[in-house]
Amino acid sequence: MTTPRTIEEYLDQLRAALSGADPALVQDALYDAEDHLRSELAENSGKSEAEVLAKIATSYGAPEEVAGIYVDKEHQVQHALRPPPLKPRSSTLGRFFGIVADPRAYAALFYMLLSLATGIFYFTWAVTGISLSIGLSILIFGIAFAVLFFGTVRVLSLVEGRIIEVMLGERMPRRPLYSDRDKPLRERVKEMFTDPRTWSTLLYMLLMLPLGILYFTTAIVGLSVSISLAVSPIVKAITGWGIININDDHYAPPLWATPFTLVIGVFLFVALLHLARGVGHLQGALAKHLLVKSAA
Repeated sequence: MTTPRTIEEYLDQLRAALSGADPALVQDALYDAEDHLRSELAENSGKSEAEVLAKIATSYGAPEEVAGIYVDKEHQVQHALRPPPLKPRSSTLGRFFGIVADPRAYAALFYMLLSLATGIFYFTWAVTGISLSIGLSILIFGIAFAVLFFGTVRVLSLVEGRIIEVMLGERMPRRPLYSDRDKPLRERVKEMFTDPRTWSTLLYMLLMLPLGILYFTTAIVGLSVSISLAVSPIVKAITGWGIININDDHYAPPLWATPFTLVIGVFLFVALLHLARGVGHLQGALAKHLLVKSAA
């Protein structure tokens, strides 16, 4: 591979060396590299890009070397953060109930409960920001407000990415998209408005309200029904209150039915954990598709 003579060539070679890697990892690596290269170029203002890059090749590393370091570090980090593998189950029942020991399933269930709050916030922020940006566009400070709003959208994208990565285990960017501060402000603003990820992030924020309602409702109903079935006969025997209220009359299965309702309640709770795990995979894939810049 030829020695890069410009920062763009270096980044292109680094992107090619990271071909096939996770797009979130690629975004982080490109951000770190560009930030370092431009900082070095600013400190050596009397030298050309080619001279600075030749010097950096021996300190920061050639693109293929940097790519290898990032991939190796990513494997180490993911291995350290990955929860202990579950014991393989040979039977169908074993595989079904084995999810009870999976911490990711509980984290995904908690994400479903949290998604209503985050969905309301994201939706409100996006709709309010878009409305005000359009409404204020006829005023002098309208463009400045729109730029500020879209800047907050990028910040919220990183915040949601951290939530997704911690709770759902999907690798998300830990760095923002790089913005060259040496470029004219008008050009940087143009890049932000023409970046497809800006608009896909807004779409994600709008989608989170209906998805949050769906996730929260499913989680609450699943938890309520499973727990109620499991303990309702005992609660009825102790307090006289049942899980069904009709005209202030409370009904519940008789105490002798406790073993059956307990089994059904546990079965429904385990099924809810499976559902939460599936929701986690789907939500992680949606976030990766809409919030992460393509590595291509």
